[in-house]
Amino acid sequence: MAFREALRSGISISAITATLAFAGGAMPGTAFAQTTQPETPEVTDEARPVTDPDKTGDNVIVVTGFRASLETAVAEKKLSDQIVESITAEDIGKLPDASIGESIARLPGLAAQRLNGRANVVAIRGFGPDFSQTLLNGREQTTTSDNRSVELDQYPSEIVNQVVVYKSPTASLVGQGLVGTIDIRTIRPLETGKQIIAIGARGSWADIGALNAGSKELGYRVNGTFVDQFADDTLGVSVAASYVDEPYQIQEFNAWGYAGTQVNGEDAAVIGGSKSYVTSTRLKRLGINGTVQWQPMSKLTLTLDAFYSNFDDDQTKRGIELPLAFGAPTRFDPAGFTVEDGLVTSGQFNNVRGVIRNDIFQRKADLYSGGFNALWDDDNGFSAFFDFGYSRTDRNELSLESYSGTGFNGPATGRGSAAKITFASGDTGTVFNPSLDYSDPDRIFLTDPLGWGGGAVPQAGYSNNRIIEDELFQFRGEVKKEFDAGFLRSVQLGANYTKREKGLTPDEAFVRLPGGATEVAIPSQFLLRATDLTYLGLGPIVSYDPRDLIAAGVLALEPRVTTGPNAANDVLSKSYTVKEDLVTLYAQANIEQELDIGILTGNVGVQGINTKQDSTGFIFPASGPEIATRGADYWDVLPSANLSLRLDSDWVVRVAAAREIMRPRLDDMRLSIEYGIDNSVPGGLIRGNGGNPFLRPYRANAVDFNVEKYFGTGGVVALQLFYKDIESYVFNGRFAFDYSDFPPPTGIEAFPGLSTEGTLEAPTNTGGGDLYGAELAVTLPFDTLSDTLRGFGVTGGASYTKTGIEDADGNETLIPGYSKWVVNGTAYFERAGFNTRLSARYRSEFLGDFTGFGGSPVRRTAKSETIIDGQIGYDFQAGSTFEGLSLYLQGQNLTDQPFVSTGAQSNQVVDYQLYGRRFLAGFTYKF
Repeated sequence: MAFREALRSGISISAITATLAFAGGAMPGTAFAQTTQPETPEVTDEARPVTDPDKTGDNVIVVTGFRASLETAVAEKKLSDQIVESITAEDIGKLPDASIGESIARLPGLAAQRLNGRANVVAIRGFGPDFSQTLLNGREQTTTSDNRSVELDQYPSEIVNQVVVYKSPTASLVGQGLVGTIDIRTIRPLETGKQIIAIGARGSWADIGALNAGSKELGYRVNGTFVDQFADDTLGVSVAASYVDEPYQIQEFNAWGYAGTQVNGEDAAVIGGSKSYVTSTRLKRLGINGTVQWQPMSKLTLTLDAFYSNFDDDQTKRGIELPLAFGAPTRFDPAGFTVEDGLVTSGQFNNVRGVIRNDIFQRKADLYSGGFNALWDDDNGFSAFFDFGYSRTDRNELSLESYSGTGFNGPATGRGSAAKITFASGDTGTVFNPSLDYSDPDRIFLTDPLGWGGGAVPQAGYSNNRIIEDELFQFRGEVKKEFDAGFLRSVQLGANYTKREKGLTPDEAFVRLPGGATEVAIPSQFLLRATDLTYLGLGPIVSYDPRDLIAAGVLALEPRVTTGPNAANDVLSKSYTVKEDLVTLYAQANIEQELDIGILTGNVGVQGINTKQDSTGFIFPASGPEIATRGADYWDVLPSANLSLRLDSDWVVRVAAAREIMRPRLDDMRLSIEYGIDNSVPGGLIRGNGGNPFLRPYRANAVDFNVEKYFGTGGVVALQLFYKDIESYVFNGRFAFDYSDFPPPTGIEAFPGLSTEGTLEAPTNTGGGDLYGAELAVTLPFDTLSDTLRGFGVTGGASYTKTGIEDADGNETLIPGYSKWVVNGTAYFERAGFNTRLSARYRSEFLGDFTGFGGSPVRRTAKSETIIDGQIGYDFQAGSTFEGLSLYLQGQNLTDQPFVSTGAQSNQVVDYQLYGRRFLAGFTYKF
């Protein structure tokens, strides 16, 4: 195409080679259906001319390392008809960062939320992970989360060749999100065009140490990649594998919340309780990806690929739960307190009965993904493809709680010692000074210290096992016609069918003491090294593994009854199965027109989606729990347009407009409705709560405007403006609900003529609001300014976003994941084999997603944070003894930045988590 030929003079040839795959007739959103994906640049020490005998004999500029990945990303941005950001592997099996999440978080307008010290989910343009979609080779994926959001640490970075983030959609982009679509792309062996054998390994160490008995300070990961072509380059095979065994450690303060109190007649807040832990996580993950490509004839390409991930996240959490202002037996001593800015910052609580927690959190998941693609591309401008995709996730998530304390606090009387605890609350949470020694095994018993069992039989813990199955089938076909001349470059017509089913089965049990005992001493053979809570002022505490005590019969599980007349409704109400059948039809016209000042390119299209959704779960009428199915059937019509004016002076001006949707959270769509009669209303009123199987998607109308200036070999400055008019949002609220097709509620006999029109408290579609902002992206190799600065450069961006969304009651509130400011930058140097990078990313405060009791989502305000990482390395040069070997040393979170969330006021710290600094040393070797 003409504009692509014109662009060659402004971008390095290696970058063009790597990105022509996406521009040369392959429309975004059909990447998996194409025979061409970006070729990873050859890794050498610096840009230098080489002769490639497989090409025309002309000199080919090959750019190296991190700068090569930046040039490829800049070329991708320039050649795309959409508004995109991307990041590519420096070499086969190596991304510029240790994980995909960390890499994506450095792109303009994107920010990561850390979980257990790992960047596993991202927000795009101020919206959290529930509002974007993640694809693997263009196919929709099942997830290890409760909903649609893909947790990025499930995918090893070593199997990834490129990640592209689409900020504006096209009609041919199937599975798009409301604010963006992330496409993770793996190696395509025929496009790689050469044999590659690469191996790598690294060790890791966190300076925070091994906080729990049995945990480790050191971890490792190993990986290998094989790519080759056979049968005169008509058959290509690639295999990549990665195994990780790494520990993560957390020192955490956590508050139940803050209670209101009166101090000298003035309102103040005081800590209501604390549940603080040290957490040791051992992450084991095996990831394997394989691809086979075959071209039995020049016009036909067949691609078969598969991905498997085994994910085992084993956490040990040990700490003390302290009922304070919210605790019934606890008394706040008003003497000697201090108050600052409405917060009681120091004082004393009396009669505190603490609960020593030795908890286990195990998360195991198997993810299977793959597909088959057949692409026909003849010599007359016609092409067509058929694609089949399959994805499945089997996940088991066990939360096992174990309680111990100084004695049983039953319904008649409380036994055991209570403590006097002085406290000091500040910017890092609350530090305590108790009068008791919680590490004395002669005074600490397995029991129910706070009477949570609610009776004479103590509850010594709780087991909550969440079993989740998620399965997805996807079928897609497309026909495309290209034209040799004229304004219309090509036309695409396609159809897609996606079938998904996701369900949760809860398996819950009480942890009891056998034989009706109320207190049991902890057998000495099960005692472990005491856990140190000195950072909280609490000193050491007794420690053990509750799994060992259950296996030995010291503790016993009493399953909750989930069927029959004595059903545990609170357990049944968590169970659900959601099914979706989506039929997508689309048509897209792609344009290209030469003008006096440059070239106009772009696309205009429309996508229609028919959604049939059904939710199966329990409802709770008078006769007892019943299984029911409810759902909805609706259409969405999504027009889109992307236009790019490519000036001869290497300026590009873009305009994009689209109707965008994101389907609601799967657990919000559950049918698990409890309902009854509110007799406080004259004549009675049916009220219920639960999920909403009739939910419609989030919907918005969006406009984007970009101005981009490209210069040198891989430099760009881009100003990106965007606006979204959000027409439909989802919030929890109370709304009118018709119970006419539900069985009668309990006690209806006492309300003759009761109307079936009642209310339901559940997620509901509300009026929306708007979102607008600006992003500035810069990539600047300094040799563009002066050759003496060759090897130096910077890349990064800053974004400002403003939003206003109304909840179900019409009150303005925040969007989950929203940060007003997101800034990131990387300064780098690469020359003569030496390389170094220093990166920083900042995000202002945001509404973060946390896991609450029973796995339910909880949202709190997370404070601003700045994460600084660094890397130094050396690549042995051509002709040296160790040619192909790269060594590197990385430091993550170098300033030991904490993760902090707050309550109603910014000085009410709810979470204060320290992860420590992580150091990694490793190598890659390419044969």
